[in-house]
Parts: sequence; structure tokens; C-alpha cells
Amino acid sequence: MSESETPRFRYTAALANEIEPRWQAWWAEHGTFHAPNPSGDLADPAHPRAGAPKLHVQDMFPYPSGAGLHVGHPLGYIGTDSYTRYKRMAGFNVLHPMGFDAFGLPAEQYAVQTGTHPAITTAANVERYKTQLRRLGLAYDDRRSFATTDPEYYRWTQWIFLQVFNSWYDEKIHKARPIPELIAEFEAGTRPAPEQPWAELSPVERRKLIDDHRLAYVSEAPVNWCPGLGTVLANEEVTPDGRSERGNYPVFQRSLKQWMMRITAYCDRLIEDLDTLDWPEPVKLMQRNWIGRSKGAHVDFPVGDDVITVFTTRPDTLFGATYMVLAPEHELVDKIAPAAWAAGTNPTWTAGAATPGEAIRTYRAAAAAKTDEERTESKEKTGVFTGAFATNPVNGAQIPVFIADYVLAGYGTGAIMAVPGQDERDWAFAEAFELPVIRTVKAPDDFEGAFTGDGPAVNSDWLDGMGVAEAKAAMIAWLEQHGHGRGATTYRLRDWLFSRQRYWGEPFPIVYDETGLPIALPDAMLPVVLPDVDDFSPRTFDPDDANSEPETPLSRKKDWVNVELDLGDGLKSYTRETNTMPQWAGSCWYELRYLDPRNSGALVGKENEAYWMGPARDGDSGGVDLYVGGVEHAVLHLLYARFWHKVLYDLGHVSSFEPFRKLFNQGYIQAYAFRDARGVIVPAEEVVERDGAYFYGDARVTREYGKMGKSLKNVVTPDEMCEQYGADTFRVYEMAMGPLDVSRPWETRAVIGSQRFLQRVWRLVVDEETGATRVTDTALDEKTRKHLHRTIAGVREDMDELRFNTAIAKLIELTNTLTPLPVASREAIEPLLLMTAPFAPHLAEELWSKLGHEGTLTYTAFPVADPEQLKAESITYPVQVNGKVRGRVEVSPEADEASVREAALAAVAEVLDGRTPKKVIVVAGRLVSVVV
Repeated sequence: MSESETPRFRYTAALANEIEPRWQAWWAEHGTFHAPNPSGDLADPAHPRAGAPKLHVQDMFPYPSGAGLHVGHPLGYIGTDSYTRYKRMAGFNVLHPMGFDAFGLPAEQYAVQTGTHPAITTAANVERYKTQLRRLGLAYDDRRSFATTDPEYYRWTQWIFLQVFNSWYDEKIHKARPIPELIAEFEAGTRPAPEQPWAELSPVERRKLIDDHRLAYVSEAPVNWCPGLGTVLANEEVTPDGRSERGNYPVFQRSLKQWMMRITAYCDRLIEDLDTLDWPEPVKLMQRNWIGRSKGAHVDFPVGDDVITVFTTRPDTLFGATYMVLAPEHELVDKIAPAAWAAGTNPTWTAGAATPGEAIRTYRAAAAAKTDEERTESKEKTGVFTGAFATNPVNGAQIPVFIADYVLAGYGTGAIMAVPGQDERDWAFAEAFELPVIRTVKAPDDFEGAFTGDGPAVNSDWLDGMGVAEAKAAMIAWLEQHGHGRGATTYRLRDWLFSRQRYWGEPFPIVYDETGLPIALPDAMLPVVLPDVDDFSPRTFDPDDANSEPETPLSRKKDWVNVELDLGDGLKSYTRETNTMPQWAGSCWYELRYLDPRNSGALVGKENEAYWMGPARDGDSGGVDLYVGGVEHAVLHLLYARFWHKVLYDLGHVSSFEPFRKLFNQGYIQAYAFRDARGVIVPAEEVVERDGAYFYGDARVTREYGKMGKSLKNVVTPDEMCEQYGADTFRVYEMAMGPLDVSRPWETRAVIGSQRFLQRVWRLVVDEETGATRVTDTALDEKTRKHLHRTIAGVREDMDELRFNTAIAKLIELTNTLTPLPVASREAIEPLLLMTAPFAPHLAEELWSKLGHEGTLTYTAFPVADPEQLKAESITYPVQVNGKVRGRVEVSPEADEASVREAALAAVAEVLDGRTPKKVIVVAGRLVSVVV
């Protein structure tokens, strides 16, 4: 049919693009998706869902880049929107907000390149995202939207930082407590100061002691320094090949003064509370592995007058420790190294250096150029002898002490005892440096290399013959009895590096006085607003120089850095902190601000927090009811957010001890890309398929499957899809492509199938020639009525389980059943529209109004299946005789066992041939088994 022949009232992209903005404007004008709070300025007793059961659903909020959204980005957003629209209709008070994670490097790097202030770029990007999200008909409560860059938002980010700063972790009760309570314990003597009585300490000494206990503290430690980005990075932000995730710049090890957060105090709770969460098991496993809890022993190895302490999970192998390895940065390296090599030192150990000092300096320089990942993942084991020997406490053996880059200063004690017979890395090092190997666990006779399995202890004196578990326990007891060590638990997780040497981030609410010690600003001085600067880039910007010194943009704003403040003891001069917080800060707690975004007196009102996120019962973690986002945030964001939330819980600011009760990881939309004969990517939208091959112009190209993005020239935007098909068609296609948690390829040509489905729904209501409504009050026939109610039951079950693709399949099947009927019955059409509404809300609203309803269908009850219509007219029982099916019988679903038995025996009477059954077993609803 040509365009001129298209029926005037047909559902087309043009009609969709007229209907959709109109309904979006109606929803905005009427506040359709506003969720009422129990108290405060967002309370609304007249709301249709006031007092109803609550449901709090969130998406991991986006970073608003200048490129805008492509069709892969809204997959999860459309999924949660479909779910929450359904739940509103099912009777829930639904909170579904959306905000923007807007601090971070991309806007700042753009500012460095163009001179445009990041605030201008960010505001424009946020507006672009809002426009795109609105165009998709996403049902957010727009009163609760914010960006992390809004001063009224980051005021509370700074406030939370101060809660962490002003807290310490009490190991006795396993929770954070306010710093004043720690001071009170020191003053009362119930907690003794470690070196001298509290009363004898000077004010500065007292402050230093307290600062050593804080959950947020300043530390000079080895960090990942990225000159190319001008900032330090957390371990989680460095790729395995030693480069920055953002920008792919080289990363170096440097010792710098940084803010840290004592997340390690919460290791056990972060592991154990995972058991309370409805999260995908792979995500829980990733968090457990990242935290890396290990049980074993600390063992002391004397070196002259000093002691090297190591942590080992295998104290049972101590008799096989034939050398030790320290991290190159270990504090004892320089102290234990002698001035000269001992006579007869193996030249393999010295790297050709004239003295131990020279060998150590040279090796350290090489190690500093590597990241933690490069050091630990490297297959080639390198190192150098320190010239010192340690004493193995169990047998008195003198064993050489090396430094090697595969041991990290920030992990464990920064030292290991090496047992090459039982550890593959130690074996490789021992082979390279010609060191002895002593097996301490019996390996199979023909086994070669390090043996890491279980078995009886050997070459271990009084441990010989014991199994690994028994030997571990015995060795720990011996170490403690003889004062050579103690049982211990350690963790892979390090404290959270919280400083960034950049501009576009939250300023710290911290100043320093003449002592150089940090002081928290009072709440009344929040927010500390980010000042304007003339230069957004770090100085000495050399991406390949590990020794380039960081100079933050804020440090050059002298009139902001140097301030006079009255902090309670008169006007004095102070210096502001010139680092900024990492991008993760704002996303650590945003789920809470959505609950009460206009509250100027508190982070969140207690009643509102308890209503939306409080535990439903004893043992329930509380938190967001459903949190949807990508699995790439399994460690970084989710671990940091859990830590902050637990601190707030300990201090009584929230009632839930976890931020996200249920987590769902959506899949990804990927796309085909095309390369020409040179291997060069060509624009995917210009490729055509002919005779089973692909062509760019006249040149044949090859197809590959990859992530949608600019680099592969295969981006498709939702704006294009909305223009060509309408937002509802795009929404239906994304939800129908496959299960929400499975990645799938984008295929624009397949979108037409979703459009045709909506066109069939439209035709059930509207005469395409006249525009008249076709629906009548004619009753359905019994067969169609049963199909309708089976569909209702199936769709409700699918929606509850986020199985949107199968729900849409059921709606398509129902539509196809209704289409050929002579009349369109309101009895079926209205339930069909209500069930379609979560996926195609604009079309459903338009057709609902054409059926004579006023306002919106948003709070109209979702259809409920009639149980009577779900009953089968009959049940078919297979009848087995001696285990083989010999007949079938149909009976009423209400038939009792005796009736089923009688019918079954009649059905196989010929097979029985007069024989009397020994047993007749009726399995209700399934089968009848006859034994003869």
C-alpha cells in the first residue's frame, strides 16, 4: 500500500509522534507519577495510593555524557518503568526516581580542552538526558530528580563525609561510634592510651591519637598515581595491564598523602550481610573475593634486632619456608640490609650490583613503574637479595630475605614466608634464584612442581602425619605458646583511597590549622561550594612521568584556600583541603536523598526513610526493593555504597543496614559492526545485505558483533527510533527482544514486528478508515474468555518475575486471537489495553480515553484472572500397566480418586484381559499406575 493509500486513522510513526508528547505533557501537568511520602512537603493524603503498600525501585543513575543515550542505555530504564507501571496498577505506592551522577573526569577533561566550565557542560548534558528520557515516556517522580553536582545535594555528601570523619569503629561491639565517645573513654581511663596516659598527652598528641582512630583519615601510603589524569586512582580503577580505566593512561606507584576511608573495619559485616540480600550469586561471589577474607596466623621471623612479621594461611608449612620476600617499599628493607654482600653470596641473587643498597635502589626504581596488577600478575618472577638473613622460628634455619615486586606493601604485612614446595609463585621464584625446595605435604609419587593439594605433613618434625587442618591448628597453638606468632584473619580489601587531585568533584569540608592536622567544618558552613578557577588542568601534566608532582586546580585558588574562620574559638587562619572527593562519593548514598529531596534540615526524614527503606521484619536488611543496573558495578559502587550505608546505620541515621535489598543486573544491547577489506570500520547504517553478503557501496564488507559505540560506528539512538516508529514501539521491541538479564544484538529491521503488534491493538479499538471506535459490549464466547483469563494470569506472573518478553508474547497471542473475531468486545479489549499499558503507555492511554474513560489509566486496577476461568475442562491421565503407558483417560478436574481409578481400569480393560491388578496408584493430576 502506498503512502497515499494509507488509511487516515492508521497507527503510524507520525500518529505516535503526535500522541506521545501530548500524553507526556498531560502526565507532567497532573503530576501523575508523584509518589506520596508519609510526612513532609511531599506528603499527599488525597493521592490514590496514599496509605497503600510501598514499592521503591531504582535504576543505577547515569553519567550524562555529551554523546547522549544510545539504544543500549535505556534497556534497564524501560524494564523498571514497565515493572513500576504494572505495580502502580496492582495497588502499590511506587517510588521510581531518576537523577544524574554528574561529577567526574569527562566533563573536566572537556573543560581542559575547550575552556568551557564543567558546570556548563554538565548542565547541558543533564538537560539532553532528561529530554531523551521524557521522550521514552518514563514514569519518574520528577520532583525528586537531582544531579550530584547540585550544591544542595553535595552539601549532604559533605555532611556524610563528616559523619564518617567524626566516627571510629569499636571492635568490641562491631559498629561505628561518635568520636566524642572515644574521647570520653580516654579521659575516663576506661580505654588506655597506647603509649602514655591521656592526661599526660599534649593537645596535639591527643588530636593525633584521635585522628588515628577515625573512619576517615589522612595517610601517606603507596598509591596508584596517574599523571595522564593528574590524579591518584583506587585499585578498582586500574586495568590489569596497569593503565587507567578512564583514558588508558599509564599508572605508577607513588607514595602520596591522601584521604582514606577505613572500609576494612567493615570487612566481616560486608561479607556476612551478603547472606541477607536477594542479589545474583555471581555478584555476591565477586564481593566476597574482592574482600578476600583469609584465616591463618601471623608469624614472627627475627632478623638481627628486628622482626619481620608475615601472615600465612598455611602455618602448617613453616618447616618448608626456605626464604622470605619483602615488598620493595617495606619499612624494614633499608634497616636490615648490610653495607656489603656476605662472602659466597650467590651472584644470581645480587643482580650484578656492587652492594645490597645499590641492588635495592635499582630494583625499587623498576618496581615503581609497575601497578599492583602488573606486579602480581607477571609470570616472570624478579627480585633481589637484601643481604640479610632471617631465622625460621620453628627450626632455627637461617633463610635469605629478598625483595620482589610480586609482594605488595599494601597487602597483608608486605612480607611473605616463601614455601616453594607448596606454592607455585614461590616455586617459580626459587627456580629462578636457585633456592632450596622442601616439601611439607606429601605429594603423589610422580608429581612434579609445587603441590597445593591436601595430604599428610612430611619433613615437618612433630607435625608429620597430620592432615592440613590438624597441622594448621597444632602449629598456631605452638606459635602462640612459644611467643612466635598468633592466629589471625586478614583481608584482601584495602582502605578506600578517597582523594582525587582534580577540580570537578565535591570539595572536602575540612580545613587545616597551624599544626597541619585536619579540622571538620561545622554543619552550618555546609556546603563548601566549589569555586570557579581559571585553569582546570593539573600542572606538570606529563602522562609518562612517574615523578611528576600533582598540583590540584584548587590549590591555585589562593583566596579560596587561605581563609579566616571562627570555628568556636575566635577568628583564625586556616587552609582548605585542595583535593576533591572521587566520583563515587555522590553515588554512595543517592538512594536516600530520593526519599526526601527537599528536606533542608536532614539528610532524610526518619519517617520517610523508615517507610521507603526500613526492614519489613526481623532479619530483613531493608533497603531499596529493586535496584537495577549493570554487573560492571558489582565491586566499586556497590561495595562503597554498602560501607557508607552501614556507617549511617551504626550512627542511627537510617533504619536499614543495607542500601539495596534486591539487585537485578540487566543484559546489554550489542550491535553488528562492519569492516572493509582494509580492516577499517564503516558506518553500519550504510551497509546493505545482498544475496547473503554485506556491502558498503559496491565493496563487500565483513560483519562482526561488538559493543555499541562510536568507535565501531554502529550507534543507534533512541531519538532515531522514536522518530521512525514512536517511543511505544521502541519500548515494546526492547522488552520483547529477550530476557532482561541476557545480552542481545540490536536489529533495527526487527523493530517493525513490535510496530505491527501495536497496530493490531489499535485496529481492535479504532476503525482505520473512519476513526470511529469499534468496541461493543458484546459478551465473549467461553473459549475466548478462558484464553483472556489465562493470559491475565500468565502476564501477572511474568510481570512479577520481570519476564517482560514472555508477557509481551502472551499479549501478542491474545491480540491475534481477538483480531479475527467479528466484534471487538469491551470484556477483552479493556483488559488487553491495561496489560499493554506498562509497555506502550501512550498508546494505551489514548485508546483508553477513546473507550470513554477520563484522565489516566495509571491507577486503574490491573486485570485479575477469574479462578473459575482458569480451571481445565478436563484432565488427561496417562494409564501405565507395569510401567508402560497403555491408555489415556479424560476426567473432570473435580473427579475423586475412586472415579479416576474406575475410568483408568476401564481404559485398559483389554490390556488387563481379566487379570486382577495387585496395585492401582493414582497420582493426582498426573498419571495412574496399574501393577499386575
